[in-house]
This record gives sequence, structure tokens and C-alpha cells, in this order.
Amino acid sequence: MKADIVLSSNAVFTGIVNKPQKLSIAILDNRIIAVSPFEEIESLIGENTIVQQFGDQMIMPGFHDFHVHAMMGSLSLECANLFSARSENEAVQIVQEYAKTVSEDEWIIGFMWDSSYWNNKKFPTRFSLDEAFPNRPVVLFHAEGHYTWVNSKALQIANIGSQTKNPPNGIIEKDQNGDPTGILIEEASSFITKYAYDFSKLKKRDLFRNFLVEAGKNGVTSINNLYGTETLSGLDDFEVFSEFEIEEALSVRMHLYPALNGDMKEALRLRGKYHSDKLRVSGLKQFIDGVVTSRTAYMFEPYADAPDTFGLPAHSIEEIKKWVVDADRYGFSIRFHAIGDAAIRLALDSYENAQNVNGKRDSRHSVEHIEVIHPNDISRFASLGVIASMQPDHFALSERTTYTERIGSHREKYVFVINSLKKAGARLAFGTDFPIDSLNPLLQIYRAITRIDSSGKEVWNPEERISLFDALKAYTFGPAFGTFREHELGTLEEGKLADLVVLDRNLFEVHPEEIKDASILMTICDGKIVYSKQKAYSQTR
Repeated sequence: MKADIVLSSNAVFTGIVNKPQKLSIAILDNRIIAVSPFEEIESLIGENTIVQQFGDQMIMPGFHDFHVHAMMGSLSLECANLFSARSENEAVQIVQEYAKTVSEDEWIIGFMWDSSYWNNKKFPTRFSLDEAFPNRPVVLFHAEGHYTWVNSKALQIANIGSQTKNPPNGIIEKDQNGDPTGILIEEASSFITKYAYDFSKLKKRDLFRNFLVEAGKNGVTSINNLYGTETLSGLDDFEVFSEFEIEEALSVRMHLYPALNGDMKEALRLRGKYHSDKLRVSGLKQFIDGVVTSRTAYMFEPYADAPDTFGLPAHSIEEIKKWVVDADRYGFSIRFHAIGDAAIRLALDSYENAQNVNGKRDSRHSVEHIEVIHPNDISRFASLGVIASMQPDHFALSERTTYTERIGSHREKYVFVINSLKKAGARLAFGTDFPIDSLNPLLQIYRAITRIDSSGKEVWNPEERISLFDALKAYTFGPAFGTFREHELGTLEEGKLADLVVLDRNLFEVHPEEIKDASILMTICDGKIVYSKQKAYSQTR
């Protein structure tokens, strides 16, 4: 028996011990067959074995992104990026430059505008877009993905006017005359994306192919692709994903989480259809609330800058609890988007209610984001066996002053309490929420261990920093556990699936500031090299 690939390094982070070791890893087919000092596996090297020595560069388990919207993320890579804009006019100028690259008959699509970084901090309107684009439809997604900025042409195509009613869990923002301003909040955005997303199957295949390339470049070997409102999930096409698997072109493991909406017949059908090693339905996902910046996150106390506003649950409490009981009874893991303290409480209460009704089981439900938590709920994650699914870099995406103006200083202590949850026994699982953030895991790792805020200088709640070991574990073993795959993923051990990455430096030996600048040298998924910066591999006997 000879290995297909043997990788060696002075810094192999297996995920089992808390620091890298000098080791070699032998891979045959799609499995790791040995993790040992080089001299112990030298006999596994044959004339066709790919052998790589990486010196002090770090080898580790592949990153497993626990929260992704793959197709929407891929679309964002080829559209206008407005994050650098510091005013409404500057954002329009960026869109104008991008529009020159797009066919006249296509929608103009952009991402990542954030008015909290603008001088006036006010939402933009359709009028500035109308001046630049009187006859072309434009839809621009906010950095948090929960609201869009559109022009009059887009509103016209979607038949949105002064008489159009808000959809469930959505708001068409209107001015004092009752006319749409061009801002659509939560599910109201789906009125527009229904038209903007009218892509062919070929276009969807191109988008997904580009996503796979991006995943390889970022060392991502597994993802959990979550339902994300109709706006974020309108492009999802499980058949396209399946086609890539059949063609042996699926270079990440995909764990699908369609909508939790009470339709158990459809959920069971999807779980029965997609259940392979590379592509499977692993659970169901739904929203309890929105986001802090639009004041749609569901809070116990009113917003500090809007005393009449608490936010609201996206669905009725009775409906949410019934959906959880029904899905839990069929053995589904459930994922709830919950950002405000009242939303997090409702998610935990719903899981506890399901335990009381159906009996306790190893359910591995999770709460997504957990931005502002009530201190009484921190310990409940461990006691209920609920996973804390978090994206540490998110607290640096939002402009801190605007964020704290919304929640008030008394709640600021309980923002992204990663370390408090860990110390209370919660299992952590990290991700990006791509395209809300880039797919780069190293930004999340950096932010989790430094807590540097949006200013790039200040540390936000330093007591909530965690160690590099714990951060890496939350990006490898944590998600593997969350998808019931800790026996085959998440660490580098003999017998496990061969999903691993090589970084250009040993993260344990560099200053924390360097971590965000690290890059991926090689990505291996299912025993195949799916990305490499090198053009050729050394082959030695």
C-alpha cells in the first residue's frame, strides 16, 4: 500500500493537541492513513506519491464554514462592492463605474453599502440612483444583507408603489407622502430579487463554479449552506449542486439547511434526496429576527435611540415553537438566526420546549449570530446542548458607534460574548455568513483572538477574547460536531477524511496582527488537491 500524497511540516496542527507538531500526513484515496513522524511513514512513499515538505508552514484541518450563502456570495464577487464608500454620492459613483462593465439589458447589482460609515449616517434614497440610472434597474444590498437600496426603475419593474402593502416580515420604507424611498427592509427585498435573480441554469452553474474556486483559495473544505430569507436564498439550486457532484466537480462538502417553515413533507423529501458524503441536507434554518442597525433585531428593552421600538419576531412565537417541535420529532437539527436578546431567548425556549415535548436527544440545534445576549441565557447553551454559531469579524463590520447608539451602553457588555459562552460550556462553531463577510476564515480567527473593533485600534470587550487554539477548533472541529461528522472531519487523525489546508506561516509563531494577512498555499478536499499556489508538485520516491 502506497500513499497518493505525503505532506510534511515542522508545524502540523492536528486539532487534538493545542500546538503544532513536527509530523507527516499520508493520504490514500480520500482518507488519512497515517499521521506520524516522517521516518515512520517513509515506507508508504511510492514512485507516484506526491511528496511535499512545507518547512515551518502550517498544515491543519480544512476550514469548515458553519454559515454560508454560497450562491449569493458568488454573485457578490462579480458585482459592485460599495463597502469603501463614505457617502451616498460616492456609492453612486462606484456603481456608475461598475455599470460600464455590465450589458445594458442586465440588472445592475451591488453589495456592501453601509450608511453608518457615511458622514450623515442616513439611509440613501432612490433619487440619487435615478439621476445616474433613469432607465436601468439597480438593486444594492446593504452590508448586513437585511435591506436593499433600489432605484425607481427597479420599483417600477416590481410594481411597487404608494399603494403596495408590506409583506409579512418586511417593510417598504415610504416618505411622508406615502411614496417608496427606495429602501426595502427584510422580506420586502424579495419583491425585487424575484426579477433581478432571473438567471439561466448556465449562469447559476457559472456562479457555483466561481464559489468553489473561492472556497479553495480560502482553505474552505466544508460549508453549511443555510436558508437566508428569499433575498439571500433565491439563487439556491440544489439540482445544480447535485450536478457538480455527479460530474465529480464538487470540491467542498456541502451541508444544506433549507427553510424551517412547517412543511415537513418537503423537508423530508429533500433529506431523502440529498444524503451523500459530499452533499446532504443536514437540518433546517429559519429567522427569529433581523439586525441591530435597522432596529429589526428583537430586544427585551427598547432601542436606546428609538424608545418606541423593540424589534419584532419574524414569525409568531406559537408558530416558531410548533415548527421546532415538529422538525425535532423527525430528527432535524435546527438553526435559528437570533441577534437580539429577546430573539436568542425565544430560540432557546423553543429548543427547551421541544425537549419537554419530544424528550431529550442529541439534537445539536444552534443559534446563529448571538450578537446581544441577556446574561441569564449564557449558561443555557451548555445545559440545552445548543451550539453557539458565531462570526467574530461581524462586530468589526458594523460601525461601533452606530451599533452602540442603537443598543445603549448598558447592553454593550453583552455584545458577541464568545469567551463567556465558551467558559460556560457552550460548543462554538465559526463561519463567515458569506457574502455578509468575505469567505476568508483568517479574518474571523484574527477578530476572535484580538477583539479589535471597526476603528482598527480599540479592543471591544477584551475579556471576550479567546485563544488561537480555541478559535481554530471553532472553525474545524466545532462545525464538524455541529453536522454530526466529528468522527470523520475536524481533526487530522488516521482514518478521517482527507480534508486539510496548508498556510504560508505558522499562526502560533506570529504576532496576532499577521494572522489576517496569512494565505493558503494548498487546499485538499476528499484527498484531492483542489487548490495550490504552486504550479507543480514534487514527486519523489
